[in-house]
Amino acid sequence: MSDRLIPVLLLSTSVLTGLTACSDNTSENTVKTSEGAPQSQEVATQMPVGINVAAMTPTVKPGDDFYSYANGEWMKTTMIPADRSSTGAFLVAFQETEKHKTSLIADLVKAEHAAGSDDARIADFYKAYTDTAAIDAAGTKPMEADLARYQAIADKQALSAALGANLRADVDPLNATDFFTENLFGIFVTQGLATPGEVLPYILQGGLGLPEREYYLADDPKMIEIRTAYRAYVETLLADAGVSDAAVRADRIFALEHKIATAHASRADSEDFTKASGVWSRADFDAKAPGIDWTAFLDAAQLGMQDKFAAYHASAITGLSALVASEPLDAWKDWLVFHHINSHADVLPSTIDNASFAFNGTKLSGTPEQRSRDKRALSALDEYLGDAVGRAYAEHYFPASAKAEVSTMVDNIVSAFGKRVEKLEWMDPSTKKEALAKVATIAVGVGYPDKWRNYDAYAVSPTNAYANAINGEKVEYAHQLAKIGKPMDKGEWWMTPQVVNAVNLPVQNALNFPAGILQPPFFDAKADAAYNYGAIGAVIGHEISHSFDNNGAAFDSTGAMRNWWTPADFAQFAKQGEALAQQFDAYVPFPDLHVNGKLTLGENIADVAGLAAALDAYHASLKDQAAPVIEGFTGDQRFFIGFAQTWATKMRDEALRARVATDGHAPGMYRALTVRNLDAWYTAFDVKPGDKLYLAPEDRVKIW
Repeated sequence: MSDRLIPVLLLSTSVLTGLTACSDNTSENTVKTSEGAPQSQEVATQMPVGINVAAMTPTVKPGDDFYSYANGEWMKTTMIPADRSSTGAFLVAFQETEKHKTSLIADLVKAEHAAGSDDARIADFYKAYTDTAAIDAAGTKPMEADLARYQAIADKQALSAALGANLRADVDPLNATDFFTENLFGIFVTQGLATPGEVLPYILQGGLGLPEREYYLADDPKMIEIRTAYRAYVETLLADAGVSDAAVRADRIFALEHKIATAHASRADSEDFTKASGVWSRADFDAKAPGIDWTAFLDAAQLGMQDKFAAYHASAITGLSALVASEPLDAWKDWLVFHHINSHADVLPSTIDNASFAFNGTKLSGTPEQRSRDKRALSALDEYLGDAVGRAYAEHYFPASAKAEVSTMVDNIVSAFGKRVEKLEWMDPSTKKEALAKVATIAVGVGYPDKWRNYDAYAVSPTNAYANAINGEKVEYAHQLAKIGKPMDKGEWWMTPQVVNAVNLPVQNALNFPAGILQPPFFDAKADAAYNYGAIGAVIGHEISHSFDNNGAAFDSTGAMRNWWTPADFAQFAKQGEALAQQFDAYVPFPDLHVNGKLTLGENIADVAGLAAALDAYHASLKDQAAPVIEGFTGDQRFFIGFAQTWATKMRDEALRARVATDGHAPGMYRALTVRNLDAWYTAFDVKPGDKLYLAPEDRVKIW
């Protein structure tokens, strides 16, 4: 769940350096108010303001605490739902989407459908998933055959085959490379880093029940506490599933996972694409990673005829394979049993499901209550039948007018970004030519994909939730394997339309903006342009900028990982990245824990560059007309407040600690402070030396 996979760079509460100056030209005629903020002489009284004025604390000086100025009242009055570890703008949009999906699915469940149709699959999946009485009555019987497979393993060859048969494809970029738990390895299928135009299976590290390796290795008291609780959870889950000698097995499992964690590539190495671009032949696995019977493994994984692989975590492949040879067979069998139960707890009896939530939900994230079964069913549908649900969602809730308006904004911001590149004085013409080629060839998807997924191969039972999960995993795996060796689909979506997020796909040089995020508070068709450019416009700019962050800049316009920089240009680029990292290092949510500026650098670069491009596009949209004042706020003020309000964030301490320790995204309250780097923010709010957030012009990071 921790490492961000190379082909996917995310906006989420989941993702990217240049040196040009941001324009101070706000395209407004201004006068000073009594509060010192600039105001336009032209006032509009009818247009909705877009920003949530009630959420603000206007008595706070923007230059001292801009986040509280924009979100202070919201922070005081908003409660985190009991079934959530955090809340904020993303949850607001998610809850609205969830309401729509609830209505949609309820209608589908009540209606009659043709056998084998997607509507029938959705209805049957939902019925089975929400029938907890049937799940409890079945007990552990549905998985008996799967557990028996593991218990029957007699030697390391059979173990290798079992590990290969469990191989699954990572299809959820929000969960990234360590989403594999019952799988020692996982794969991601897309164009190889070192094989332009050739689609390969990436081999990725997996096998951990905790979010990432540092949870096993760090000496921090909080991590030690979590490890102790995890060991107890392993024992509890085994006992609840009727597995004998649960305590002894739990000790073996935890000891093995500690060794797995030690073998894993570090987060820093995992984020370094230059260390992850190696291509292995079939013979390389035997030579470089002895220990696993690779013939048995790959045959069972349906990859026996594949001769080329992207070895994304090469060192981990070697280390994990050695563990297969060195560690006792019984430990591996116990590990397989536990992780199979753990991975499917939501479709097993309530005692198992509740134990899973007590650890994974409450202990790891601080969430007091499990979400209701009907809401969890909606999330499960998104996982297993995401495109089928997304198609219905887009047809009902994403009008063509919204798609057209957002598409225009995308075009405007892409254009603004290109103009910023053209004006760079420090960049060599050869580097600039490559950068402009990337801008010109970005493929942008708005709302939903052009082609919908076919689920004809997915057999869904109305009475067996466990079978639906197992079948769904296998169908998805086959779907991903079918892409190997074929030309890369530049228009492929890696998110479903209903998800509240956005994504940059560097190996496709493509962006996806799902319908789920194209609604308030990110986009409001009734609001004025300033708000929308500050909110969804900054999101759009963020994803465009991911193509030019510290990771995305390593890829050319074709999606190939290639150095297209002159040494002097890259040195200048890196210098600004270092300054931004230091800026974020200074944010301290807990006395013993600060934001990791290098870990979050890609996302922070994308925020700075994206916000600057969105501001330019907003100014261009005014077509030399003065922006109106609405409810006392100038256009630039609404732009920046809108941006800060999309990052309104409240998190439980446990979740905040986990975010800071492991996530490539800084918490929202710090992302809102990106404004410190834009000259126009200082003008808009009359921020001066002596204000707490003031940065001298030479210290403001200028991105692209």
